[in-house]
Amino acid sequence: MPEKNVQELVRLITAKAKEYGADLAGVVSVDDLKRSPSHVIIEMPKFEVAGTKPVEGRKCGVVEWPGGARSAIVIAVAHPSEKPELDWWVTGSSAGNTAGNLMLMSVVSKLAEWLEKERKIRFFKLPYHIEHGTVYMKDTAALAGLGCIGENNLLLTPQYGPRQRLRVMLTDADLPTTGVPDFDLCTYYPMPCREACPQDAFAEKIHSKEEYGFAELPERSGVYSRVRCNQQMGINNADFEAIEIEGQKKPGKRVKYCRECELACPAGFG
Repeated sequence: MPEKNVQELVRLITAKAKEYGADLAGVVSVDDLKRSPSHVIIEMPKFEVAGTKPVEGRKCGVVEWPGGARSAIVIAVAHPSEKPELDWWVTGSSAGNTAGNLMLMSVVSKLAEWLEKERKIRFFKLPYHIEHGTVYMKDTAALAGLGCIGENNLLLTPQYGPRQRLRVMLTDADLPTTGVPDFDLCTYYPMPCREACPQDAFAEKIHSKEEYGFAELPERSGVYSRVRCNQQMGINNADFEAIEIEGQKKPGKRVKYCRECELACPAGFG
């Protein structure tokens, strides 16, 4: 396909994603994505993985790329502080989920249908967990030009700071990466995220480029502790609210996960 036509297709894809409900959208070639920090460092034997979902026969944290996948489409929906319910995990119905993730899944489904019917492009819908077949979404979004990885280990976008939720799908179309941003939002703000964490997940240096031979560390300078972060998630899981589920006798559960580092970040407020 001529370069002009490819660029127009990328523009159409991102426009369609927004038409279907995404606030941000971008594209990354799979070759570029495979070289991104999370996908590279996870293969290193000394790198500690915590909080992943164990699946028999699969290595924790390692992506299993579907055959024929050549590009990734990443979408984001804004998660403003005044709508915390978008990230509340609810169980008790047919499957646990969050309202925000259901929104993302709806956008992906509509976009996949359009790609198949209108553009004859094969798609690969991805689950949430790496071990079930997805990719590292923050890296995907950063490479697509949506934002940068911040000092809080979250994706920061100019529009929303760290307050958005992500979803990715792969396609067999050979599409170009939409562009890495040339900005660093953390240079303009202090880092209240470091003080906001109830588990002091940024309290000490965990990873070093000397140990891994790799400069792109978690949270950029290597002080982020996934173990401590997951301890807070465990506390949140235990502190669930019992809720009524329509049509069911047994109560469901609602979990409100910690967003302290996210909500403390001043980026994206204008």
